[in-house]
Amino acid sequence: MNASHESTSSAEPITRRRWWRSPWLVGGSAAILTVLLAVGLTLAWYAHRAEPMLRARVIKTLSERFHSPVELDELHVTFLSGLGVEGSGLRILYIAGPTKPDARAGAPPMLTIRSFQFRSGLRELFEPTLRVLTVEVQGAELHIPPKEDRGPILRDDPTRRGQPREGILVDKIVLSDLKIVIETRKPGKVPLEFDIGNLTLTNVGLKQPLTYDATLRNPKPVGDVRAVGHFGPWQDDNPRDTPLDGSYIFSHADLSTIKGIGGMLSSNGKFAGTLGEITIDGVSDTPDFRLTISNHAVPLHTSFHAIVDATSGDTYLQPVNARLLHSDILATGSVTRQKGVPGHDVELDIVMNHAHVEDLLTLAVRTYPPVLRGYVAERAHLSIPPGPGSVTRRMHLQGSYDVEQGSFSNAKLQQQIDELSQRAQGWPERANAQQAVPASSTMKGSFTLADEHVSVPEMHYEIPGAKVQVEGQYGLDGAAMDFHGTVRTQATASQMVGGWKSLLVMPFDGLLKRNGAGVEVPFKLGGTQKDPKLALDFPHNAGGLHVVR
Repeated sequence: MNASHESTSSAEPITRRRWWRSPWLVGGSAAILTVLLAVGLTLAWYAHRAEPMLRARVIKTLSERFHSPVELDELHVTFLSGLGVEGSGLRILYIAGPTKPDARAGAPPMLTIRSFQFRSGLRELFEPTLRVLTVEVQGAELHIPPKEDRGPILRDDPTRRGQPREGILVDKIVLSDLKIVIETRKPGKVPLEFDIGNLTLTNVGLKQPLTYDATLRNPKPVGDVRAVGHFGPWQDDNPRDTPLDGSYIFSHADLSTIKGIGGMLSSNGKFAGTLGEITIDGVSDTPDFRLTISNHAVPLHTSFHAIVDATSGDTYLQPVNARLLHSDILATGSVTRQKGVPGHDVELDIVMNHAHVEDLLTLAVRTYPPVLRGYVAERAHLSIPPGPGSVTRRMHLQGSYDVEQGSFSNAKLQQQIDELSQRAQGWPERANAQQAVPASSTMKGSFTLADEHVSVPEMHYEIPGAKVQVEGQYGLDGAAMDFHGTVRTQATASQMVGGWKSLLVMPFDGLLKRNGAGVEVPFKLGGTQKDPKLALDFPHNAGGLHVVR
């Protein structure tokens, strides 16, 4: 018995150590491997057979949709987790025209796609309509021909109305690295180009609006745009009537990419309408807006209501409310493209009712502090034609102004104005730095700004005791002033001098009295903002009285 027990005990470990050598397990494993191999070969065979079938379906669907020749370089199919398709080198010759047969010869593809992928169920492959949840597209380039050469982008076949469409139905399209170019037939006119980093389209269908989510790099000013909203359904008869809506965020917009200005802009807003007439309401902030002629950074905030024609790029501002430093500005006008000239033509009507003169001069003039302070009401028209050169060189501003409570920032010049005011009122004893009452100035007139110079054809300047008529010009760089005018005072010449000197001047009172004024004399203001030169400007034959500082 002991021998038998020992024999049994010694056999058990051998059995446990060699269970993996069981003929059943070995045979079962081989069977599983054989089945897996057979399934793999079967799937590979089906994939091989499915590729030309699916490729033909893709080409057929796109050809029927756009009535256009379609080319597809490669298409591969896998059956991992359903049907997987990868393709590359897709080209569609016609998307929105041209419709003329003679224009088609040798025309490049209007749509080119570098690569794409999508997945679907195996059963869907054998249905009349292959439903695809998501299509991913990389490197697409769409060229839309000029309006004169366009046909409908999605042609409707009346013989198929009411019948189910065969082919491929897509729920969602995700595009990356997309470029859209709207061509033009006008000589010298630059095509509109849009570089879109990422674009997601959902609810894609022929007769319903789709939802989009787009991010793109704006070319000028360079910045990042994010827009979400709805688009469509597409209107074949008149694409301008295709509806759209959404909201946008424009960030890190570098205004220095527009020659002549600078600053970092951010903006956001909402829009709705049709491609031919989009209504936009938004706001923008540029904390460091500047003109390169002055290079003084000032905060600029705007709120705006605009109408945009997306088919041409023309924009109509109705209106723009801007706040520059402490000044409110109202502008209406347009930004449009001109025939034969690259760029945009800007035409704006500007209204300021109670702006600060120093705010405007800080922005526009290189010297600092601004030469003049006070409040200004202004009406002006701004034109910036397209073309080469900086904005400040091309801009043309013409208008009228009314300045109140004006004073000069240069202490020397303001002191001369204060002393002149005291003498003009007949108080020469107060015409000194200690006793002179600061004189507040008012100005009315017209001006023209062009080629970085301000021309003043007419200005009426008034201080207590004196009225001045001036004409001249001033460089925006502060380098030179050249003004000439006439001063008319309340007091006579002898009253302005005072003391015993008045006896010497009294004989000239009759000579200097003109047009009801105590004194009427010419003067000139020259020099620079840092070193102004105010002087009388008598003719050389006026008895030796000439250019007295």
